[in-house]
Amino acid sequence: MTDYSEEQRNELEALESIYPDSFTVLSENPTSFTITVTSEAGENDETVQTTLKFTYGEKYPDEMPRYEIFSQENLEDNDVSDILKLLELQAEENLGMVMIFTLVSAVQEKLNEIVDQIKTRREEEKKQKEKEAEEAERQCFHGTPVTIENFLSWKAKFDAELLEIKRKRMKEEEQAGKNKLSGKQLFETDHNLDTSDIQFLEEAGNSVEVDESLFQEMDDLELDEEEDDPDFNPVDLESD
Repeated sequence: MTDYSEEQRNELEALESIYPDSFTVLSENPTSFTITVTSEAGENDETVQTTLKFTYGEKYPDEMPRYEIFSQENLEDNDVSDILKLLELQAEENLGMVMIFTLVSAVQEKLNEIVDQIKTRREEEKKQKEKEAEEAERQCFHGTPVTIENFLSWKAKFDAELLEIKRKRMKEEEQAGKNKLSGKQLFETDHNLDTSDIQFLEEAGNSVEVDESLFQEMDDLELDEEEDDPDFNPVDLESD
């Protein structure tokens, strides 16, 4: 006859020796305890962790222990689901034998796989961001390829904008023409205009300054020798 209590007690002693810092007894009747499992550190020292809670039944190990995720850190919901499925599979395969160490070891390997998946996912995200950045830079240099459709669309928009600019300019010129006064209207609205020229002359005065340096002295002028002859008579030239 199997002594279930003895097997359970021996396993508890072994577990406490294997996991001295992470093994905690919660109750003795029924026997319930937790073991905290932490993954190996990843590339950036990130880790994932879970605390497993086990409870012995009266006929353990001939019946599966009850198990649950007591707490966890950095695990996604799908990771928790995968761990529970793994525990169920391992418990069924090891039914009839003490199995807690086997279950914990399987979870330990699973956590290490999750850390590797996190590393792979981050590398893929980094590559994707680099690819998107390269594509954006390439678009800046090459621009959008010109097709008949997008050219016609651009031309229609350009023509509409140009037409609107012309309309605004014509409207402004028309408005400016309406506001411009004729000469008669200027005199009628500003009575100072009819005396402005007289006022300007009065302010300038009647004196005119002459710059004598602009004129040469008479001595500098070259005259013909015949004109200097005292006996010169213009009539003689006519008779000749």
